Amino acid sequence: MTQPLPKAQLQSAENELDIRGLFRTLWSGKRWIIGFAVLFAVIVLIYTFFARQEWSATAITDRPTVNMLGGYYSQQQFLRNLDAKASPAGTIQPSVMDEAYKEFIMQLASWDTRRDFWSQTDYYKQRMVGNSRADAALLDELINDIQFMPGDVLKSVSDSVKLTAETAPDANNLLRQYVAFASQRAAGHLNDELKGAWAARTIQMKAQVKRQEEVAQTIFKRRINSVESALKVAEQHNISRSETDVPAEELPDSELFMLGRPMLQARLENLQASGPTYDLEYDQGRAMLNTLNVGPTLDPRFQTYRYLRTPEEPVKRTSPRRAFLMVMWGIVGALVGAGVALTRRRV
Repeated sequence: MTQPLPKAQLQSAENELDIRGLFRTLWSGKRWIIGFAVLFAVIVLIYTFFARQEWSATAITDRPTVNMLGGYYSQQQFLRNLDAKASPAGTIQPSVMDEAYKEFIMQLASWDTRRDFWSQTDYYKQRMVGNSRADAALLDELINDIQFMPGDVLKSVSDSVKLTAETAPDANNLLRQYVAFASQRAAGHLNDELKGAWAARTIQMKAQVKRQEEVAQTIFKRRINSVESALKVAEQHNISRSETDVPAEELPDSELFMLGRPMLQARLENLQASGPTYDLEYDQGRAMLNTLNVGPTLDPRFQTYRYLRTPEEPVKRTSPRRAFLMVMWGIVGALVGAGVALTRRRV
């Protein structure tokens, strides 16, 4: 006679997993597992033929060279040299190339630049449906298809930009166009800044020259008045010759009459003929003002970047990844098939 199992042992036996039975059940339902795996893979395969194709092109950029900036470099450097004379010694300014590239990066990552770029492309215009809301949603989607990745100097990583389009040639061509578009906008902003700085420097130089002229005129009038007053005193006292051994340059204005009428009259005529006296700084200011009055020569299409990686047609599609999706959804289908097989076996 067999002894009945205790209650605890019965509960333990019920909670044990029958691995062998599980595999037997799965093996017996292998048709369901394989069938669902193939079904899901086929569905995904069909989906990849109709899904939106995405191809991504990438460009890596760095600051431009002097030759790429053309006339903008020389004119900006000219203004910098003028400012360097007025600024305190030891002030370090970023190079012209760094400032130009900074403006380019700002435009490259700008949302407005991406929006304006897509708005004028045939790629966007051909996909417009005439509905304002749908077209706006499409434009937002295209704006997000351009991604800017800032560089990291500490990690020696340069700035890069990626553009995603429906075909490989479109991705390549549109990215080249976008980089050129951003560079042109940056050049326009830099030219506007140069024009404004040039005008401000011209006004400043005009004010400086005018101030120097007024100072020279004031000194000249004071000297004329001093000599005329001394001449009147000499005439009143009938001083016809010099009565002092002190050089004329060392005499105070109150004692100039001691030089006598002839010398004072000659001195007055000499002052009136020569006019005000200006120093070297005034002459340099006048020459600089003549140069500034000509105005800057603006080049609207100088290049504010250089390529470290030129955009090329991508050889691999970004999305959809057909093989990966088929494998992944095939596994999902197999799991669904296993669940169906286990359910049918229990029934």
